[in-house]
Parts: sequence; C-alpha cells; structure tokens
Amino acid sequence: MPLPCPPLPARTARPDRSLLPLLLSCLLLALAWCLAAAPARAAPVATGVWTHAVAAFGEPKYPAGYAHVDYVDPDAPKGGLLRLGNPDRRSSFDKYNPYTIKGVAPAAMTIFVFETLATLSMDEPMTMYGLLAESMYVAPDLRSMSFRLHPKARFSDGSPVLAADVVHSFQQMSTAKGVAPQYKILYEDVAQVVAVDERTVRFDFKGAKLDNLFTAGGLPVFSRRWGGGKPLGEIVTDWPIASGPYALAKAEMPRRLELTLRPDYWARDLGVRRGFFNFERIVYQMYKDTEVRREAFKAGEFDLMKEYRASAFARLHAGPKWRDGRIVKQVFEVATGSLPQAMNLNLRRPQFQDLRVRRALSLAWDFARYNRYGTFKPADSLFNNTEFAARGLPSPEELKLLAPWRDQLPAAVFGPPHQVPRQDAHPLALRENLRRAAALLAEAGWTVGADGWLRNAQGQTLDIEFLEPNQTGRFAAFERNLKLLGVRYSERLVDFSLYRKRLENFDYDMVVIVQGKFTLPDAGSLQSLFGSKNAVEPGGNNFSGIQHPAIDALIERIASASTREELRTAAHALDRVVMHLHVNIPMLFSNTEPTSYWARFGLPRQTPKYFDIDTLSDASSQPWPLYTWWDKSLDKRPAAAAAAAR
Repeated sequence: MPLPCPPLPARTARPDRSLLPLLLSCLLLALAWCLAAAPARAAPVATGVWTHAVAAFGEPKYPAGYAHVDYVDPDAPKGGLLRLGNPDRRSSFDKYNPYTIKGVAPAAMTIFVFETLATLSMDEPMTMYGLLAESMYVAPDLRSMSFRLHPKARFSDGSPVLAADVVHSFQQMSTAKGVAPQYKILYEDVAQVVAVDERTVRFDFKGAKLDNLFTAGGLPVFSRRWGGGKPLGEIVTDWPIASGPYALAKAEMPRRLELTLRPDYWARDLGVRRGFFNFERIVYQMYKDTEVRREAFKAGEFDLMKEYRASAFARLHAGPKWRDGRIVKQVFEVATGSLPQAMNLNLRRPQFQDLRVRRALSLAWDFARYNRYGTFKPADSLFNNTEFAARGLPSPEELKLLAPWRDQLPAAVFGPPHQVPRQDAHPLALRENLRRAAALLAEAGWTVGADGWLRNAQGQTLDIEFLEPNQTGRFAAFERNLKLLGVRYSERLVDFSLYRKRLENFDYDMVVIVQGKFTLPDAGSLQSLFGSKNAVEPGGNNFSGIQHPAIDALIERIASASTREELRTAAHALDRVVMHLHVNIPMLFSNTEPTSYWARFGLPRQTPKYFDIDTLSDASSQPWPLYTWWDKSLDKRPAAAAAAAR
C-alpha cells in the first residue's frame, strides 16, 4: 500500500526550506506506517489487564476466585505440634534476619515468617498467584508491573500491609549496606518502585524481561517498623514484623526455635492459602552433625527427614520402627527441573584456569561407583529432567546464538551435548578415561615428578583442598582416581559458620554445591550462579568464578525470550556452553525426594509436581509437607470425609 506522501520537488542547488516541515511530516508518517505494519512481538504473559495470576507462556490453571489448590485438603484440621530438625547445612543460628550477608538465620524465617507479593504454584511451571497482592497488572511493553495489595493483609503486629512497606522493602533489599549481594543483583533491573496510592504499588523496569515480573512478585515484604528505623543490614536479632502465617514465640540461640500459628493470619481462608499451615506450633531443633540428627529422628525427637545420602537411605532408614509402621519410608517423585549437584572448582585459583585441567578432573569423577544404590541420575545437562537440556547437534537457531562467540568457545560446544564420563561403560572405561585425563594434564603443562605428583613448569604441585561442613570421606573413588593422576587431593572439615564465611570470600579450592531447582529456566538464578557480575563481589553465588561473555549474553536471551520456543533455544545454547566449558564437575541430579516420617500425618490426596520436603531452596521448590500436611490424630471427620488422609 503506497504511503500518502506528496512527491518531493526536483533537487536544486539550494533546497527550499519551506518544504522541510512537509518532509519531516512525511518521514514521521512513514515510520508510523512501518511500525504499524510490523508484526507485534508476542508477550510471554497476559498484559494490559488486572489479573489474579501471571503464567509464563500459557494460562494459569486456577481461575479468579478459585477456592483452593488441588494439592491441599481444604478442610484439614488445625492444631498440634510439628517438630523439625535443621533441613540443611545450617547447624546453628545467630540472627533472625535472613537477608544480610553476616551471620546465619534459621531456615524457618523464609519458610514461615516472611511472605511475598505473589507465590508460585506447585503444580504449574512458572505461574504465580497473588498473595499479599490480590491482583497484578503487567504493562503491554513489559516495562512495568503493578500490584494491588489485599485489604486484609496484615503484619504480625496487626498493622496493615501498605504500598509504603513494599517500597521500603525493595529499597532496603536493593541498596542497604550489609544486604547479601545476590539480592542487589536480583533487583538491579528494577529502576524504581513507586507507591501509586495507599494499596497500589508499581515496579518500573530497566528492560522488558519476563524474569523481572517474577522478581517483583517474589519480593519479600516486611514492615517499615521492623528494627525501629535501622537499615536492613543492621537488623540482627530484632524479631521480625512480617506477614507470614507464623510468628516467633521462643528462641534459644543457637540451637532451638519455636513458632506459633498466628490466630489472626489474614490469608487463611483465601484460595491461595486455604488448607495450608495446619500445625499450631512448629519447633526446630538444630543438630551439629548429620549422624546425630539421623539418630535423633529415629528416637522421635523430630517428625520427618529428607535423606541426602543414598547409602544412608538404603541402609539406615530401616529397622523395627519402619517394619511395624511407626515410621513411613517413601520416595516422592517430582517433575522439577534440576541444575546439577556439582563440585565447584574455584576458577579464581591459578591451577583451575586451564580448560584442559578442568576436563581432566571431570574424567576422574566415577558416577557409577557413587551411585551404587541407583538413586541418582548422571547430570549431563545444566537443565536436567526437562526439555531444556540440549539434545543432538545444535539447531540452526542455536548456532545463530552461538556464532558471535565461536572464537571464544571450545569446538565441543558446536558438537554433541556434554555427557558425564561413564566409568562403567565397559571393563576398561575407567582406565581409558584416566589416560585421556593424563594426556590433557600433560598438554596443560603438568608432568609427573619423581615423587609421583604432578608439577608445572614452576615446580608447583596440582593441589585440591575440598572444603566440607558435614563429613569427609564421601568421595573415596574420586580421591583415588585423582591420586592415580598425580593430583594432591585433601579434605578439610570446618564448622558451618566458617564454611559460609569462606564461601562468601571465595576462599576455597573446591566445594560441593546443589545448584537448585526450577520449573522453567530462570535468568535471575542463572545470573546468580554463572553471571560475571556475581563472580567478583564477596557473598555472590557464582561459586566457580566463571566470567564469560557468551554465558552473560545467553542468560540475557533467556531473560528476554517471548515464546517458549525462544526460551528453549537459548537454554539449549547456554547448556552447551556451560557444560563444555567445564565450569564445574557435574556429579548427579535426582528427580526424587527420599523421605522418612513418623506415621502421625494426614496427607492430601494429590501430590504436586514441583516441591521439596523440608526446605525452601527457591520459590519453585516449596516444602509441600510442611505447608499442607496435618496431625491426623486431630482429624475427627468420618472416614468418607477424611478420605484424603493417608
């Protein structure tokens, strides 16, 4: 269709200035026509409407006004006591503020005490439903998102949750001195948060990224009165003023913590929370040693335990109490995507900066020996258990993303995807892999000296100290293989507080990190783990210290994906790059939650797809048992009405 622009006069030596306004008008009209004719880029979520839920690349499962989610019993009885042990490596606590870099806060704070504007569903990929916010609005250009706060929302001191509290929480989390760096990095793409009115708040973003919406929805909100006006980084032992279902009742630092269900919990009858939080009291007892904690569970000191060691689950979760039914042993299967559990080599150390050295060390990992109970799966991908793991050769679309970095990437990136070495592929597989490893080390300048240890041109030995807060001796086969190669491997057991301090300061050779779960690849988490910015500031989560422009660019492509296909392509490309750069030694992943629990619980009939047992490692893996199970001794309903209980 021709543009309605008048013909221009013939060119002359001195242009007629009177025609300049007409020319400018014509050019603007042409630009407007071109923009109108161009196909609109699809938004990854619904935009331009106030809605109760935001779903990435699809529609939310539950409609507005939904009564409850499917993975709860909405009429479960409330009351009783839930006793828990420390669910992770934190064996003590010295503060209640979970957002600062110094000190250790108990897991209970983020699980039960602080709430967010929205919460992720446990049976849908990357779908959030309003929690503190009763409705949400995404701008059509994705550069802002607004939240209307629920009029019932109250903090534990009875005061209402207002837009000013949201603004305060954001400002403190993103700028306050002493806040853990990962939060500042998480919110760095938020330009500002504005209180539109008393109960409406708007997040303005620096870019149009899907992740920004979920980052905003995941903002924990606390009262402006918490800490009496102190900056967040200076709040240590002030009891939280937060909006969650439980409040602190008693604390005996560093080992014991007691929470009580708030009788005035504002969301208990809303669809987003009906059937949740059924115990009146929750008591945490912290155990310094995993073996002691396991024995305490057997003795009945606490009620459920997720087991991380396959050998322990097979051999030690057994005995008379399991046989007679007092304790139930169950393996829950989840559909959650899993980043690898990996040995993170600190690339800030000179001995790990050569890719050939890292490849050689990976060849010494014996997955088959470690997995003798068949519990785990080899972590061949960054995105295990999902469609986002790379398959086959790179597609043309992947190659377009990878092409700008071809000269900075190993050739393997452009071939088949990474595979963990299979030491049990045939009888001589381990020997062949160690020979390949020795050749790579020799290429990198490491030769075996008269004493049997590898040395470089400066005469330095190739040393690896494995830093561990729980127990040593778990990787005997790996240690043996490294010593066959001439690598001086040692293990150092330290208290968790020292372990965390050394992590924060990147003071280690190697640590084992479980890198998290997801429902869809999350650019924010990936940036935290592998982005260059997070490799340099103390307290960051880039434990390997990798800094590579291709990784940064591909994480940005994941963040800006507008369709599931674009997301999948960018994820496949990033998978190839991270795995073939041998950023770490990928050990394993699991799509199960091996658990034992005392037979005193009622369970909902339906199990969700995405959950954890007793911790909140990230928003996509919430502790379903802690949130939705109940004390079945209190269930007085007739059998038919209580059929959901198991």
